[in-house]
Amino acid sequence: MSRRVGLVIVSHSAKLAEGVVELAQQMAPEVRILAAGGLPENGGLGTDLDTVSAALERADDGEGVVLLYDLGSAQMIAELAVEVLGDPSRAVVVDAPLAEGAVAAAVSAQGGSTLDEVADAAATATAFAIGETVDELFLSANGHDHGHGHGHAEPSSSGLVELEIELRNEVGLHARPAALLARTVAELDVEASVRFGDQEVSAASVLALMGLGARGGDRITLRAVGPDAQEALARVAALAERGFDE
Repeated sequence: MSRRVGLVIVSHSAKLAEGVVELAQQMAPEVRILAAGGLPENGGLGTDLDTVSAALERADDGEGVVLLYDLGSAQMIAELAVEVLGDPSRAVVVDAPLAEGAVAAAVSAQGGSTLDEVADAAATATAFAIGETVDELFLSANGHDHGHGHGHAEPSSSGLVELEIELRNEVGLHARPAALLARTVAELDVEASVRFGDQEVSAASVLALMGLGARGGDRITLRAVGPDAQEALARVAALAERGFDE
């Protein structure tokens, strides 16, 4: 099994930290995600340096660790835990919405991203818009006629391909299918987006995909550019065909 960036969830509440870990772990089964919440003596509300430091050490698979926190003093404890590491460059504390940041970071880590990339994914968790680089690539192709696919990818002279895909699972792009789609894209050398109605978002963002509100029976359009563009379309189409394994 390849090594991946780990995550530590720092919270004043042990139950909150454990719940966020449970959610994120569903999206990224091969990522080490550990809870560091509450006080060790009585399980009360609070944060503890030793607890966070121990979780930080266990979460490090050799690729570094991203720490997320809920409230102000949790940030202080998390930053202190990083400072006392033998090599502080092994970990980074990220200011992000706790649940959204954890999900985004977990999916990024599952795809084999670097420490900086996982941290960026967490930090931009609430940005549902498609990324600037992808947007520019797609805008540059707007002058070309792209078909809707209907079962096959239609290339443009810019190298952009797109495919219309029907969502066959009942609930559509909810958390788990969105994570599977994002992970599939993250494993390939490709920039991709998903269009539904008048919205278009990054195919690599779980939260953005969920925000589309696409349900079973809806049709989405996957657009991709890059060396693995055709492969990305084929893999996502196969996922949808089998109902995202639900």
